[in-house]
Amino acid sequence: MSEHNKTGQVMAVIRRQIAARALTPGMKLPSVRLQARLSDVSTSTIVEAYARLAAENVITSRPGAGFFVAGSIAPLDLTHMTPVKERDIDPLWISRQALDAEDGKLKPGCGWLPSDWMYEEGMRRALRKMAREPASTLADYATSANSLPLRQLLVRRMANQDIKTQADQVMLTESGTQAIDLICRFLLQPGDTVLVDDPCYFNFHALLRAHRVNIVSVPYTANGPDLVAFAAVLQAHSPRLYITNSAIHNPTGAVLSPLVAHQVLKMAEEHDLIIVEDDIFADFEHRPAPRLAAFDGLSRVIAIGSFSKTVSAALRCGYIAARAEWVEALIDLKIATSFGGGRLAAEMLLQVLTDSGYRRHLEGLKLRLAQAMKNTHERLQQLGIRPWLMPPAGLFLWCQLPDSIDAVELARRCLRDDVVLAPGNIFSQSGSASTLMRFNVSQCSDERIYRSLQQALSDQLR
Repeated sequence: MSEHNKTGQVMAVIRRQIAARALTPGMKLPSVRLQARLSDVSTSTIVEAYARLAAENVITSRPGAGFFVAGSIAPLDLTHMTPVKERDIDPLWISRQALDAEDGKLKPGCGWLPSDWMYEEGMRRALRKMAREPASTLADYATSANSLPLRQLLVRRMANQDIKTQADQVMLTESGTQAIDLICRFLLQPGDTVLVDDPCYFNFHALLRAHRVNIVSVPYTANGPDLVAFAAVLQAHSPRLYITNSAIHNPTGAVLSPLVAHQVLKMAEEHDLIIVEDDIFADFEHRPAPRLAAFDGLSRVIAIGSFSKTVSAALRCGYIAARAEWVEALIDLKIATSFGGGRLAAEMLLQVLTDSGYRRHLEGLKLRLAQAMKNTHERLQQLGIRPWLMPPAGLFLWCQLPDSIDAVELARRCLRDDVVLAPGNIFSQSGSASTLMRFNVSQCSDERIYRSLQQALSDQLR
């Protein structure tokens, strides 16, 4: 590598550290000699890099004292808090590609149902009912914990999963993501360690980076987290929090076994670990899977969820179920960060969930997903793409690509055809899923997806 390129690399690393606030205004940079050793380059390369950064007013030189970060604090930039990646395969960029997709762009890598699979009829009925509500429902702030009738309904729904709770242990949030964000604000300090599954929902990584915590991962098996690895991580890293899906794991589709659940809870008790159990896919189940929150009784497990996957992604309403004293503190935190909750959304959701047609909608949706799972499995197998396991329910197939083909390159190639894929390593903290891919079966009916995949696979095998 040329000296010019080495200099540019050193400058890029320092800029990323400033953007991520690892280096803050006024902080002294390592000496030229120390920085050369840390960067494995010559001192002349560091001298040149520092001189150019000073010319750009990124750093300043104080004669006899050294080099210091200049200017005011940099805005938080999540894209610079991890190693540089191509933006078309970065986790946040994948989300933006899917969210901002124009008509005609295909989204087999996204995490939600097509709009015409959602409960549109029930939403329209609820909107008509809401139009007749008193002015206070349409215009006032919600109460601090938000709708009591909806929280009572959630208590009854959780009872069907053997989770025993009360309305004062439940609070409403704007989404499942806000629920995790509030919990992280409540329980974590910068520098704490958080455990996630490998693979796991990729936005967990981005959200946790925003909280400036250390992320460690444990391999996820067909029955839950690998227990040997789980024990080793607890011993080595003493994580404060573990975030997981127990029922219909994202992205694998696996289901936690009772044996693994009990072992996880036993180790959590021994190591004072708090568990966040994200139950966003509950309504896709054909029969309830084991829940950590049920076995634990919401002692050190916090259950969260929302209805963006089955009712409407436009209706932002989630929930947290936890110890009553934790819920009290979380309500204060929610008021401090967002003040009043979404009263209109909560009242709308209550109308939808108690609508006589919602159960029929779910039964039809589960049948439709089962057929889509079968069809997608068959089409992918024709291309040599095979599932890691066949999930009992849900949206996702976690698949192994043929001939060790790199999923990132495949995603980049298919993006040229307006096909947004989700390569495995965006879900993997360890980077061990380079030949895996997540497919959303509800978004895989278009023949153009398979044509694009076939051409991309052929290109890579040449």
